[in-house]
Amino acid sequence: MHPTINTLAHWQRRVLAATACLLSFTGLLWLVLHYAIGGPMEDLPHPAEAWTMRLHGAGAFAALFALGMLAAHHIPVGRRLAHRRHTRHMQRQYRSGLVLCVLAALLVATGYALYYLVSESARPALGWTHAGLGVALLASGLWHRAHRTRRARRLAP
Repeated sequence: MHPTINTLAHWQRRVLAATACLLSFTGLLWLVLHYAIGGPMEDLPHPAEAWTMRLHGAGAFAALFALGMLAAHHIPVGRRLAHRRHTRHMQRQYRSGLVLCVLAALLVATGYALYYLVSESARPALGWTHAGLGVALLASGLWHRAHRTRRARRLAP
């Protein structure tokens, strides 16, 4: 491995990918069920909405585990590499990683607020904010990964 590449172990990449897929799928499915399909009667939710949210909640716990996994090694090493080696690539990866950390923190906060804190009148606006943050996190994560992969291929022997 090149000393300026901060890679994740294979199992860590799999945990992140599985968690991202589960959260993306269940979040998008809930939005479709709730807003596009709806329940059998106008005032009732779709019967699958509750199960979709239960799976999304389980995925959220897995995501918290994944964030802890990253916080234990990947994030501190990336920070040290970015500060030690002031290359344009390392600074870009550091900034995109920082964006990922902020988006993840905002998703955790808005998810918690949706479940425990906000009134019914505030729930739709905060829900759309949470969904937008989720899409932004997914896109930023894919960008972060794609740029790391390109650099790793160039530096490979």
